[in-house]
Amino acid sequence: MKHRQINYTPQFLKSLKHLPKDQLNHLSEKEKIFLKDPYDPRLKTHKLSGKLRKFYAFSVSYHWRIVFHFVGEDIYFDNIGTHEVYK
Repeated sequence: MKHRQINYTPQFLKSLKHLPKDQLNHLSEKEKIFLKDPYDPRLKTHKLSGKLRKFYAFSVSYHWRIVFHFVGEDIYFDNIGTHEVYK
């Protein structure tokens, strides 16, 4: 079985700089869960619609979300932010 790999887009890395430090522990915890099962109910993973219909999102915490997509077995984290990330 191939191990999943998360790739970080430049936009994700740029947005990550705006993540409050108190959210970093949540991010680390959720990323571990995500690698085991991207659809774990604790993540609240959901497919997006409209102009983002090729993407998915999951919750880091109540306010913070990660937008991502799959390319084969690889995962790309595209953006992180509040609900504004969907706009």
